[in-house]
Amino acid sequence: MASVELFSIGNALVDQEFLVDDQFLQNAQLVKGTMQLCDAEQQAQLVKNLSQATHKGQASGGSAANTTVAFSALGGTSFYACRVGNDALANFYLHDLQQVKVQTHQKSLSEGQTGTCIVMVTPDGERTMYTYLGITAELSPEQIDYEPLKQAKWLYIEGYLATSPTAHQAVAEARQLAKAHGVKIAISLSDPAMVQYAKSGLDQLIDDGVDVLFCNEQEALMYTKALSIEQASEALLNIAQTVVITLGSKGALIGAKNRSIQMVVGEAVEALDSNGAGDAFAGGFLYALTQDKTVEQAAKIGNIVAAKVVSQYGPRLSYQQYQDIAGQLES
Repeated sequence: MASVELFSIGNALVDQEFLVDDQFLQNAQLVKGTMQLCDAEQQAQLVKNLSQATHKGQASGGSAANTTVAFSALGGTSFYACRVGNDALANFYLHDLQQVKVQTHQKSLSEGQTGTCIVMVTPDGERTMYTYLGITAELSPEQIDYEPLKQAKWLYIEGYLATSPTAHQAVAEARQLAKAHGVKIAISLSDPAMVQYAKSGLDQLIDDGVDVLFCNEQEALMYTKALSIEQASEALLNIAQTVVITLGSKGALIGAKNRSIQMVVGEAVEALDSNGAGDAFAGGFLYALTQDKTVEQAAKIGNIVAAKVVSQYGPRLSYQQYQDIAGQLES
């Protein structure tokens, strides 16, 4: 297996995306803008209730996978550690990764049902997710080939793993190996629901600190209980060398040890769907760092990729769209 720059661990999920209004979310008792876990029957019932909603299609998803795809399609080399079932959805999912040259391993396949996520997008572009994890809920060290990590530049961890004790074990092993081989570590808090209901799990994933921590404004304030994003950034620097707080169309706030906080202005676009925006930002940001860009330049690139993602439906761009962005960056 070829060496990689980015080694990611996350939940493998196939997204089904629908257009809904706020009333539908209220009727379904879903908190807008968050992710909620469910079982297979609960998800099936929601799908029935969505029979009259506009279905925007099926897409490979999962937070870390979206980040890894962006990183790879921009020109980086990557490996994605996950767990999928031995079913048609897994074939669809892994094929999508292979199309953008993301490396995987046969260990990722096991008996069980591949996880699925119902993504509901309201007219303001906000996404709300209802997730049945399936077999990815049992992601453990046994499903992961750690060899590519030994020569990687970055280990990337998604915060959604905070709810899985076995995933904690997988991440702990990855962190230990990363430190032994001088690999930098990045993590995303992923969702306000993870901060609210699984903060202790996030703390375990973060352990004694990371090199880069990604979050949005709501997650930063909730995690630190700070009164402003500036205060939140300062607090998060106790557990991260660099803190990146995304602010949607406004851009991103960058905090780094021994440096003043920097605001990197975002791209002006019409937002249709926020699904995958933060993931795309992280992918662009990490790719830029591997190209020896400054954190401010990396945030600018992250903003460009995220803006393109929110301007269309679905969590990812086409491979050609990523390549077009990469071409613009080179010029």
